Amino acid sequence: MKQGTIYGVGLGPGSQDLMSVRADRLIRQASHVAYFRKKGRTGHARSIVEGLVAFDAIELPMEYPVTTEIPFDDPRYNELLAAFYERSVAQLTEIADAGGDVVVLCEGDPFFYGSFMHLYTRLQGRVPVSVVPGITGMSAAWTATGQPVTWGDDIMTVLMGTLPEETLAEHMAQTDALVVMKIGRNLDKIRRALTRAGRVEEAWLIEYAAMPQERILPFSDAGDSAPYFSILVVHGNGRRP
Repeated sequence: MKQGTIYGVGLGPGSQDLMSVRADRLIRQASHVAYFRKKGRTGHARSIVEGLVAFDAIELPMEYPVTTEIPFDDPRYNELLAAFYERSVAQLTEIADAGGDVVVLCEGDPFFYGSFMHLYTRLQGRVPVSVVPGITGMSAAWTATGQPVTWGDDIMTVLMGTLPEETLAEHMAQTDALVVMKIGRNLDKIRRALTRAGRVEEAWLIEYAAMPQERILPFSDAGDSAPYFSILVVHGNGRRP
């Protein structure tokens, strides 16, 4: 029997009309649809494709055993997630070995800081895997500001808000254009790092980019908290004709 294929399908930043034609086709035709979610939640990826999944498709929610309950540098964090990914891979492999295809829904782009990468590395060599790229959340964020993010020879740096403050400040000061993701509870640390780098007044905070509740504001006007779907952008100002 021919093995089925596992498709990692990028959904883009959160709006169905920003998905690729290939992604749309695969989702509509899928017999099995898998997606990550927090326990007790619908899952953002699943919400994006509402109305596209066939009524008789078999849905496979993959529920994270932990998200923010314990620090990511706690040894238990990696142990729990590694076991979770192994269980998920076993389930997907079983379906593929029986000849079934599975579409795994991926927010943004599957190869850009996404959970699918942890499945991908474990699936390689076991079953066929195909990846469909998607528009990243940061692309939607800088587009929402109405300003080009890089010019000419600008260097752009992407940082995770989970990094130490010293590391954040160092990279913020050295780059031209800047994107910071995973803001959430790291907002105060990011603000301090931006202040140390002298870039607070250049920064924009984009909440829910490309979603109905999209909001763009100067980072200096940000309050004490930010939604999970928030991205910080500093535009480059490099060489141009």
